[in-house]
Amino acid sequence: MAFKLKLKHVLAAMALSAASLPVMAAECSIDVEANDAMQFNTKEIAVSKSCKEFTINLKHTGQLPKAAMGHNIVIAKSADMQGVETDGIAAGADKNYVKEGDERVIAHTKLIGGGESDSVKVPVDKLTGDDVFFCSFPGHGAMMKGTVKLVD
Repeated sequence: MAFKLKLKHVLAAMALSAASLPVMAAECSIDVEANDAMQFNTKEIAVSKSCKEFTINLKHTGQLPKAAMGHNIVIAKSADMQGVETDGIAAGADKNYVKEGDERVIAHTKLIGGGESDSVKVPVDKLTGDDVFFCSFPGHGAMMKGTVKLVD
């Protein structure tokens, strides 16, 4: 009985630690989830340098509509994040909170609400090694952000 209980705790700890690992670009494709609590399910996206492009599949697992709790993923250099966010707010929801033609934006999904999903293809040669991903919905970027890492 004691062995079963200990094994149960070990398995639970392993499952929790696996949930905090970076999402690896398996076959150059990544699934990222966002929820109504303003959270992505990862803080890091690791992309193989061997990929010419990779696809981010964003799924909003919440129930709130995009007008209230919309999410997207925007990729930019870390130094450009604040400016991209500020200009995105000015662009508004109709433009997915991304300034049209903004050359600082490497890639972005559209703005989605609960139960919706979107995908974007990202050219790996545009990544600098000092990139971030974030949600540009007003006020979300402070919590909903992470790093994009190039790996071998």
